[in-house]
Formats: sequence, C-alpha cells, structure tokens
Amino acid sequence: MQTYLVGGAVRDELLGLGVEDRDWVVVGATPEQMLARGFTQVGSDFPVFLHPKTHEEYALARTERKQGRGYHGFSVYSAPDVTLEEDLLRRDLTINAMARSEQGELTDPFNGKKDLESRELRHVSGAFKEDPLRILRTARFAARFQPLGFRVCTETMSLMRTMVADGEVEHLVPERVWQEIQRALHEKAPGTFFQILRDCGALDILIPELASNADFQAAINALHCVHANDGSTAERYAALLSRLDEHACLARAKVMKAPNDCQQLARLAAAFTPVIKQLDPVQPSAGALLELLEKADVWRRPERFSQLTRVLGCSLDPVDRQHLEALEKAVVAASGVDPQPLIKQGFSGKELGDAIRTERLARIAQAACCSST
Repeated sequence: MQTYLVGGAVRDELLGLGVEDRDWVVVGATPEQMLARGFTQVGSDFPVFLHPKTHEEYALARTERKQGRGYHGFSVYSAPDVTLEEDLLRRDLTINAMARSEQGELTDPFNGKKDLESRELRHVSGAFKEDPLRILRTARFAARFQPLGFRVCTETMSLMRTMVADGEVEHLVPERVWQEIQRALHEKAPGTFFQILRDCGALDILIPELASNADFQAAINALHCVHANDGSTAERYAALLSRLDEHACLARAKVMKAPNDCQQLARLAAAFTPVIKQLDPVQPSAGALLELLEKADVWRRPERFSQLTRVLGCSLDPVDRQHLEALEKAVVAASGVDPQPLIKQGFSGKELGDAIRTERLARIAQAACCSST
C-alpha cells in the first residue's frame, strides 16, 4: 500500500501558492484494509475515505470508462492492481495530474510541471473529451490562473470545440453547470471563464443570449468591476446578465436554476438599465423614480436595493451613472414618510397606501427640484 498527495495540492505547491485542501490517492489497497486502519468510507460511486485524525480525503486508485453521454456516463473500476499512473491518466489537465509520495518524490508522467512553467492548460489525454464538464473546469482554471499568465493551449482549445460540435455540452445538467459558474464568478479573473466558453462555442449553448450579445465585453467589464468591489455571487451574476432584457434575463436564470436571490437581482438590474437610460438628466420625473423604487421593493428589501445600485454602478455607461444619485436621494426622501399621522387622519387599507404613495411622490419631487436648482 502506497499513499500519494495528488492534484491541486501538488500543483499549488509547485506554483508557490498556499495549499488549502489536500487530496490523497492510495495504491494497492482494498476498502477492507482502509476500514481496518480506522478510515471512514464516504464515497458511494467509488471508494473514498476520511482519515481518522486529519479528516482529509483518501481515494483508492481508480480508472474510469465512458459508457454514455454527459457528466454521469462513466463506469468506475477500483482495485489494488490499478497503478498510480493509470489513476493520474483519468484526470483533466496535466497540471492536475501530478503526485508526490510521502517521501517527497514527484511523479509527473504527463509533464505537468513543464506546463506549469510554460503557463499552459493542457489536457492529459484524448479521454478529456469524454466528460463535457471538463470544458467548464478548464475555463475556470483559466480564470483562476490568468493573473499568472496561464492560457488554454491550442490543442486543448481545439478539442473543446470538437466536444461542443459533437453535442456533449448539451447533456450537462443545469445544477452542475451552475456549480461551476458560481465558483468561476469568484475566481481571480472571472470574465476569462466566460471568454473561454465563448471561444470554444460552449457559451452559445449554456448562455446563448450572452454569447450573441453585442455588449458581451461591456457585461464582462461590469462583472470585473463588481469583482473588484468584492461583490456577492448575486451581484456578480446580475452584472454578467445586465445587458440582457428583463424577460430574457429571468428566463435564462430559471433555465440555469440559479438561486432565487441571483434570479431576482439579475432581473432587476436588467429591468432598471433601459429605464434609467431614459431619465431626464437635468430633472428626472418623480413618478418614474418612485416606480423604480416600488419595482425594487426598496422599503421591504433595502439590502437588495443596495446590491442593485452597486451592480448598476458597474454596469451602466458613465453618462447614465449620474441617475443613480437621483435614485438614492429619492429613497432617502421617500423613506421619511411616517404613516402614523395619516392613520390618525382616518386613512386605512387601500386609501392609506394611496396616501403614503402620494406623500412619497411629493417628497421625491421636492428633493429632485431642490437638487436641480
């Protein structure tokens, strides 16, 4: 029985980066031997065990064979006769297919270290094409390591384009795609992820409205702006789709099965963008401002409105960003309405709601008037 540190831990160690998670491969062992040593089995599809003290994952060496379409179409073989090189062969990229023994010896059968030095993302073997999820993983690694100068090598990009043309991407389940997108939104250069998908044709299938949008680069710039401001996942996603119209934005978010907070913030950003562009630059209409605030449900969801203004501050053209100040002043003015005096005057039910709205409208108009003089 031999144990090896594998994958990202070896890669990041060679890059001089901090290693957060460590994964291990065990060669020449059976599940019974692992359990006898106090390991706890957690894997259902293949044997994975938790170390009794460190709780790090130890997987028995295995091979995988393609049997169907998409991400789940694999059969797994795990036995003591599977070698370390056979286990490394099933991995996606050469930089992730290295191992280090407990004695510190590096095993690098596919020249991953050389590709680290040349800053190239390269597939290990032709088996890469059997798993379409590897297209998204490669794009995500490109987004993570872009600041270090990494790029997808020509051969791997060509293979990814072939996989797209063969229809493999169409078999990915939305939940798994969203997991990769969510992680990519928080990588060092998130826009690179979507650019890589666009270059290989996968974006035409996964987010066709974005891939064909004439403002694709503007959307990527908005995403990078939100990223620089350490925005939430919902803010990053809303910035990405901010150039779509409201209907297309919400429809795509639902198809992708994005979380509800991401869906709603993206919908609001898409809906607000054309309306804000049409506001009078000198004295915007109090009615238009109030309708925007009501659409945002600002009095019940103030934090979401703050997220929305941060997204719009990145996604709007510079000439249109001045309207955000008028919108924020309108919130302050309208939020000062106290319903208690109106209740004492006998207003209730719908009449009370109408009276509150009338008072808010008056205060917004006054604030807009004062700010323009």
